[in-house]
Amino acid sequence: MGRAPSPAVLDRLSRPLRDVRISLTDRCNFRCQYCMPREVFGPGFRFLPTAELLTFDEIERLARVFVSLGVDKVRLTGGEPLLRPRLPELVARLARIPGVEDLALTTNGFLLTPERASALRAAGLGRVTVSLDALDDATFASLNGVGVGVERILAAVRAAAEAGFSPVKLNAVVKRGVNEHAVVDLAGRFRHTGHVVRFIEYMDVGSTNGWRFEDVVPAREILDRIAARWPLVPVAPARPGEVARRYRYADGAGEIGVIASITQPFCHGCTRARLSADGRLYTCLFAAEGLDLRTPLRQGADDGEIRRLVAGVWRLRIDRYSEERAEQGPSRANKVEMSRLGG
Repeated sequence: MGRAPSPAVLDRLSRPLRDVRISLTDRCNFRCQYCMPREVFGPGFRFLPTAELLTFDEIERLARVFVSLGVDKVRLTGGEPLLRPRLPELVARLARIPGVEDLALTTNGFLLTPERASALRAAGLGRVTVSLDALDDATFASLNGVGVGVERILAAVRAAAEAGFSPVKLNAVVKRGVNEHAVVDLAGRFRHTGHVVRFIEYMDVGSTNGWRFEDVVPAREILDRIAARWPLVPVAPARPGEVARRYRYADGAGEIGVIASITQPFCHGCTRARLSADGRLYTCLFAAEGLDLRTPLRQGADDGEIRRLVAGVWRLRIDRYSEERAEQGPSRANKVEMSRLGG
């Protein structure tokens, strides 16, 4: 780490490629309503066979290609990335790539034991984000679809902090009539801890979560609920392309964020690509199609050829789905499921 970033490749709206999210598996041990509803992802659902997943060698090669095109931020996702065996080995390989300045992981926390957290930190992981949508067991168990209680996830947050991840970020998807009551509780629980809760508007990712606009709790309402208890002050973005709007507590008790893809789209600043677990490159969270990179990799394409494929797709990119949704309404196209893209 510490190398100057490579010259950025720009899309047709002059947005650079700076971030890549790499999904390690399409499997998850949760069945969250907004991502992998049990009625769709049940016992008979066909997940990717191991042979179809990118290997660690392939992931490292592709990460190096992305860095050569200007990427300096890599996030490991899933499905649930901690289901992937020998994960610290991959983290160590990615952390050694010159130009990777920010290496992070998003997890549901169930498997984030103190031992795993310490191993990931020692391997070079820089940041951890844990998903937690409520603080009462009944709501949280209903949302995660498998009956897991809150304490298991709070223990994961403690394990991450004790391993040296500071701050730990927490993601909470807010859905009308389900967990908007949890917003103030979550904010209060993590005030004075140094951790950052990010509240996410419920999004129409994929085609199976039954999304309706009336189920969205707007970011403005979320902020108003919190500010009525603890006044908030806006904070400038830490870097270009940051998707969360940041706010600090006026009394100095910490920071929160809101991700308002529905009511305050941020497509104009999006610098993010996504690599699915089976090696398809997607240029938008709401995409219907992706570029197959696994096949050319396995057919012997060299890094220069892969680089040209990635750069070519990015230069043609015009994605601005959330802005178009605001103008025209949601698309009914068969968008790729979030469990394949890693959110």
